[in-house]
Amino acid sequence: HFHLFIIAINILLLCTQRSRLQNLTLTNVSVDWNIFLELLQTIWQSSIEYFNINNFTQLSNIEKYNFRYSGTSMKALALKNILVTDLYFSQDDLYRILADMNIEALTVAGSEMIHMLCPSSNSPFRYLNFINNDLTDLLFQNCDTLIQLEIFILQKNKFESLSKVSSMTRYMKSLRYLDMSSNLLRTDGAEEHCQWTESLKELDLSSNQLTESVFGCLPVNVNKLDLHNNQISSVPQGIAELKSLKELNLASNRLADLPGCGGFSALEILNMEMNSILTPSADFFESCQRVRELEAGHNPFKCSCELQAFVRLERQSGGKLSGWPEAYVCEYPEDLKGTQLKDFHLTELACNTTLLLVTALLLTLVLVGVVAFLCIYLDVPWYTKRRAWHECPEERETVLQFHAFISYSERDSVWVKTELIPNLEKGEGSVQLCQHERNFVPGKSIVENIINCIDKSYKSIFVLSPNFVQSEWCHYELYFAHHKLFSENCNSLILILLEPIPPYIIPARYHKLKALMAKRTYLEWPKERSKRALFWANLRAAININLPVNLSNAVSSSFIFF
Repeated sequence: HFHLFIIAINILLLCTQRSRLQNLTLTNVSVDWNIFLELLQTIWQSSIEYFNINNFTQLSNIEKYNFRYSGTSMKALALKNILVTDLYFSQDDLYRILADMNIEALTVAGSEMIHMLCPSSNSPFRYLNFINNDLTDLLFQNCDTLIQLEIFILQKNKFESLSKVSSMTRYMKSLRYLDMSSNLLRTDGAEEHCQWTESLKELDLSSNQLTESVFGCLPVNVNKLDLHNNQISSVPQGIAELKSLKELNLASNRLADLPGCGGFSALEILNMEMNSILTPSADFFESCQRVRELEAGHNPFKCSCELQAFVRLERQSGGKLSGWPEAYVCEYPEDLKGTQLKDFHLTELACNTTLLLVTALLLTLVLVGVVAFLCIYLDVPWYTKRRAWHECPEERETVLQFHAFISYSERDSVWVKTELIPNLEKGEGSVQLCQHERNFVPGKSIVENIINCIDKSYKSIFVLSPNFVQSEWCHYELYFAHHKLFSENCNSLILILLEPIPPYIIPARYHKLKALMAKRTYLEWPKERSKRALFWANLRAAININLPVNLSNAVSSSFIFF
């Protein structure tokens, strides 16, 4: 059957000699190695210039073959999806035939190729395409025979070292375009060893694992550079000076701002889409005056005064933003999410800090003047409404209803309910505690109820623990109790340290608590049972006060938590 196949090919070639057949494509071919080479040799000596084989399976063992390259019209050979069933063979027998072909273009794609030999002599290859194979950093190292190669595609392989890729190109004196996208490339800290050919003008390094250190290992004469979909978080200043770079793609990285053009003096096109830019620098267009097209859409823009300044500069630049306005949408703040930047506006007052401060100061002075006028000329007794609040408890005992108000975290409720409440409420000289379920007035806000409970209690007990400082409501309670302490100049706070609180976990808003614990004595809950009797005696002594009889009989013991 294989010989019949060769005969059919020969008949086809003979029949088309008059028409000079130039293009031939074979699909779904399965033949032995020697039969395949006989077929290739036959076509090599024909008028065919462009030969394509798709889905080719080699069935027999690969052996050495003396291929005759002379007298061919062939210009380009493309082998796609090649399956080699022979697992044990000399690589030279296969790769030498391909490497020494005297044609301009060779494609070997999707074929799990792990290696390729350097041509034996100066090669006429001008185009090589090895996309979607298993080639590594060993390819063409110290190979000096590809001096006419102009376009080299190595997309979707297994290259890892950028410095070794640069070393691979150093003898390729005619190389203009190199595609290394979708590999495993990273910079290995050996930037000083990068040896790119000076002829390289276009370099595609997209979809790799490169960081900002890549800028220390780039060809100096590159015109077009694609670095999109990497792990670049900044463009370092002073590392690389690419004076010939005109087009730079940094989309889908981790950049937080637009880069300056200090090292890219000839830059004309910049792509910064899908990064992490909240507020682009307003001085970008001033720094990059030669840029005629900027793609910066699909970033999580924070609509603020700074961003408004950037948009204003864009309008003055003559519409250099590609994709405007659809691709430029506010992400923050939440109430502006989805708003196009062209529809986002803030007043001059909101964005001018000096003007805002002056306006606020003038309004404050006017307000103070109005209040003073009302007090002096209308005799408004506004200052008497909360006078009882500023008196010591000894002077206003008639308004007290509880011995103590207790504030603690819900996570410490077991200790409060099983230890603190029973020991204070029971026995001789029982203490009456404020309970929010009974004493909060329905319809009033939580903050107002907290103030009323503290106002009606002789003391405020705070059960301190790591849980306490994580509670927002405990913070409010401490704030109002601290205010009462200083406004009345009375000793109304009792601090119980249930568990030690490491200073580093106390939020900044609890600065009052830090000050209180540094200046005031607190009761520490003892772990030893033998010391607890003294703890309860000290706590009762700290609370000690006599409530009015008519009120103390009417109020039951209670507590509050959040």
